[in-house]
Amino acid sequence: MIFSLNSISCFSASHTSQSLLLFPRNPKSSSSVFRILRVCSYSTDEPHVSVGDRRTRTNYAGVRLEETVVDVNSKSGKLRLDSWISSRIIGISRARVQSSIRSGLVSVNGRIVDKVSHVIRAGDKVNCTISELQPLRAEPEDIPLDIAYEDEHVLVVNKPANMVVHPAPGNASGTLVNGILHHCSLPTVALPNRDSEEDDISDDEFNSFSVGQNCSTCETSIRPGIVHRLDKGTSGLLVVAKDEHSHAHLSEQFKLHTIHRVYFSITSGVPTPLSGRVEIPIGRDPNNRIRMIAVPGPRNSGQARHAASSTVSWQYSLINEHGHHPSDEVAVVLYKVIEILVGGGSALVEWRLETGRTHQIRAHAKYLGVPLLGDEVYGGTKNMALSLLRPRIPSTYHGQLAQLVSGLDRPCLHAVALGFNHPKTGKNIQFSCQPPADFSEILSWLRKFSAEKDTGLDKSHTYALYMAFCFIIRDTGLDKSHLGSNDASPPVAVTRVLCDHVDEERHM
Repeated sequence: MIFSLNSISCFSASHTSQSLLLFPRNPKSSSSVFRILRVCSYSTDEPHVSVGDRRTRTNYAGVRLEETVVDVNSKSGKLRLDSWISSRIIGISRARVQSSIRSGLVSVNGRIVDKVSHVIRAGDKVNCTISELQPLRAEPEDIPLDIAYEDEHVLVVNKPANMVVHPAPGNASGTLVNGILHHCSLPTVALPNRDSEEDDISDDEFNSFSVGQNCSTCETSIRPGIVHRLDKGTSGLLVVAKDEHSHAHLSEQFKLHTIHRVYFSITSGVPTPLSGRVEIPIGRDPNNRIRMIAVPGPRNSGQARHAASSTVSWQYSLINEHGHHPSDEVAVVLYKVIEILVGGGSALVEWRLETGRTHQIRAHAKYLGVPLLGDEVYGGTKNMALSLLRPRIPSTYHGQLAQLVSGLDRPCLHAVALGFNHPKTGKNIQFSCQPPADFSEILSWLRKFSAEKDTGLDKSHTYALYMAFCFIIRDTGLDKSHLGSNDASPPVAVTRVLCDHVDEERHM
């Protein structure tokens, strides 16, 4: 297959970006997916990292740290070298630091140290240079894909849970991109590495850039035709562009927020109110780089959070109290409780995205106090699930509940619907897919638990209570003639049954 190469550059005040569009000469070929290579880096005007610098970089290659260890805040009085460097360079992954140490790019008190667990002490002088990332390779792999729709311009895939969308450190194979390369008969792709230790940082829109666009959110990446992404643990629908025009057209729809995206989730607890609009910026958690957080600022006057159709919305400053920059990541989602489960211990919730930010639904759900069931990163832990559900179900089901919860291996989140205007015909097309088996099984069990009302009594206690009532009836001489013939209340109905039982005993 012959490819043409075209490059487009864009510039901003502090970043340089270059986009390489690699696509077939014949744009009508149904077996083609064009590839975008985007390389962005910070200006090298500031190669050193200063103490207290809270900026988050996208490219750490060549960054130098020269600092004396002032204090060792550790209970054991010991601190690992890799851990300390990671804490001093905001946003960098520990894996990246460890690679630099093993490459001989770190010295302590003038001596090169290549042991990542080297213990440092107060007064030690540390010099570190962050190494270059080694390129990754995405090779075609024969991975079964659930194709919801395909033509010569677009491909709609139902992504299974626990599949990463694109290659990254630790996930160089088995990704959706590897499967698409094979499906479309494309060759191996060499791509830049990403400075990330997450499995993936998805659930957001993929931004391609052209001349004049703002490149302030660029990061080194390549994704064959991927217009948006889903988290590794999220299942459901995702659209892939198969040519340059389709990618640009779909990207514009995402930018204008005209893409129809609906998700189902199972939450730990029930959100209050039962429906609403959440409009809170999403930013990187400065204390946990694999997690995002809602970044609220001063509350707007006159806005109520607890009105049924209210907007949860706050103004925010560019730098919050943590010194963390939200990077204009305004995040908006509509939510609605579809079904309350297990007496309020859980809920089936529908989410409609107006924006697509990294971990947006998961971060907003945590902010609302109802983290997704199975979402260990955002608080939806197994212990939380048990604490909410166990008191609300009969004790006879506690074993099934424990087994169900122990099997949770991902957030209960599914992209159930996707709609967009076809980049070629302009026709609006809509797709939907049912949640996968694991999601459906959890929902089925929760509904079963909901149908069972917990009396707080096991079988032995119930039988003892039954016999006690029988003795009372027998000793008092109570019979059905003492009961109102038109009274159909449950207590009276039960008493009639007990009277019949005692009456039978009397005639035996």
